[in-house]
Amino acid sequence: MTGALADGFPLAAIPGHYAAEKGDTVVARADDDQLTWRELHLRSNAIARGLIDLGAQPGRIVTLLIPNSTDLIVAAFACYKAGATPQVLSPRMTAAELDAIIELGEPAVVVVTESGPGSDRTGAVSLAALAAGRSDTDLDETRVATSWKAPTSGGSTGRPKIILSGRAGVTSSFDPTFWQIAPGDSTLITAPMHHNAPFSTAMCTIFGGGTVTMLSRFDAERTLAEVDAAQATWVYLVPTMMRRISALPAELRAKYSLASVRSFWHCAEPCPQGLKREWIDWLGAERIQELYAGTEAEAGCTIRGDEWLQHIGSVGRVTWGEMRLVDLDGAVVTEPGVTGEIYTRVPPGGPATYRYIGAVPNELDGWSSLGDMGELDADGYLYLHDRRGDMVTVGGVNVYPAEVEAALVEHDAVETTAVVGLPDEHLGNRLHAIVQPRAGAAVGEEELLEFLTSRLSKHKLPKTIELVTQSLRDDAGKVRRSALRAARIEGEAR
Repeated sequence: MTGALADGFPLAAIPGHYAAEKGDTVVARADDDQLTWRELHLRSNAIARGLIDLGAQPGRIVTLLIPNSTDLIVAAFACYKAGATPQVLSPRMTAAELDAIIELGEPAVVVVTESGPGSDRTGAVSLAALAAGRSDTDLDETRVATSWKAPTSGGSTGRPKIILSGRAGVTSSFDPTFWQIAPGDSTLITAPMHHNAPFSTAMCTIFGGGTVTMLSRFDAERTLAEVDAAQATWVYLVPTMMRRISALPAELRAKYSLASVRSFWHCAEPCPQGLKREWIDWLGAERIQELYAGTEAEAGCTIRGDEWLQHIGSVGRVTWGEMRLVDLDGAVVTEPGVTGEIYTRVPPGGPATYRYIGAVPNELDGWSSLGDMGELDADGYLYLHDRRGDMVTVGGVNVYPAEVEAALVEHDAVETTAVVGLPDEHLGNRLHAIVQPRAGAAVGEEELLEFLTSRLSKHKLPKTIELVTQSLRDDAGKVRRSALRAARIEGEAR
């Protein structure tokens, strides 16, 4: 197993370091393509020269409209070698969405795949064009990006922002420590790398001399097959994926060993308790891990399956940074079991973990909030409720949609759901549940309401239920209730 590099080692120097040590070893796989360390080093040298010629340098962003692929890994390291910050965006992003982010970030270069999405954009350039006619020998200097990543977020408002990491383009034990990614690990990344967690964990694997396998698109059985084929030791999932894997016939799942995996990590959305129990029973409590944190990374919680069984429904205790709860009146919550808004901060004297472009942090006395609500138990374990902005007041009573959604997805016929508040002349708001049934399942509104009646108080029951066929969550497992609500209000107005 390869030893960890010391903190502060330039990311730009990583391909050359490992190429000299194990040049023909595979560093990345995607579909039928694979990339060796030597190939990564040489290709990223040539592309970095092309980026530099177009203005890439420390303090500048380079936008990568590249899907999960070995090309994406090459492009990211070419950015580091040029001293620029890689910003991975979805190639399926609309022109308007892309324009808004580019206006904020002012990237030096927009990189696309040959004839792929965005290739017709004025000024966009392909990897092949960047490398054409340029030497793949080592660059004359080792540059260091001012920020090692620049993920984006639309947030609940729909207005984009860029979240620049507070760390420069050098190695750090911070991310691999809380993710528990060991040097030399083989990781399986199941979600698109334009999302923060997949990108961060894939790159941390490579920084540690490991091998990353990326799925170009999620498929339940293929995920299991790739675990065994890659002998993955670490796997990234979101609960929607876990549910689809659980839906596979038991005899089909039994075809795959999965014995190589030390830990299966899930995050990005709340995990239904019944689903989590299924995975614990199937794979063992000590192999199931959960993370709760924002991309801003000021603080975060983690919890292992055996801990979770002692604190069912919790997302864990604070693993790094500091957290506190503030009630709706602005007072700090000091008692267990009392709901409050979650505020985080870096311990006093610590370096900033992020900087926004296009947004201002929601701060209170030096603490910042992403709008999540929750409560702590007597042992300091955090339980999430919902986003403050998603809370719905029904007849003067506050209802958190996530609680209703969690009850709905316990029904065997429900794939995903989103609950929103719609205007009501008598109650102020009424709860409206949007439900995507599982493929082949037959379920009606009355059956779902009857199912909820024994699980929720009367004021938490949806007044209306809408059945849909399309997925309500994006490829990272997130749901944008504000957009769903706006579309229903507009439809009712018409």
